[in-house]
Amino acid sequence: LAADRARDAAAGGARQGAHRTDLRMVLLPKEIPAELCSTGEQKALLVAVVLAQAALVAAHRGFAPLLLLDEVAAHLDPGRREALFAALVALPAQCFLTGTEFAPFAPLHGVAEAFLARPGGLIPADLPVPQAAENAIK
Repeated sequence: LAADRARDAAAGGARQGAHRTDLRMVLLPKEIPAELCSTGEQKALLVAVVLAQAALVAAHRGFAPLLLLDEVAAHLDPGRREALFAALVALPAQCFLTGTEFAPFAPLHGVAEAFLARPGGLIPADLPVPQAAENAIK
């Protein structure tokens, strides 16, 4: 790549590098490519990449980046969801998780704060959120 810098500068862009390569992933327990995995398996692979990057940043800087994970629990089976939550708790980072239901986040009771989105702001909620409160937000 270093040898091509002059040519790339003259051409106005790099002709080779990571931006020209597709990322191919394999689900090792089943030895199948990501494109043949279920939605939940694909999401687990993607989340694993995000968490690995955050762990590398934490090891380099001493703290992990802020993680904003939208609907991260959707499509994950209970085992993968609990593994995700354990990894997030172990990561030295502040994490914000969103979801349309509280039930998937019940394993975070006692280790995370929960909030209900209301017009005008957020209000604190307890995990697990009672069904009446969850129905009120729909």
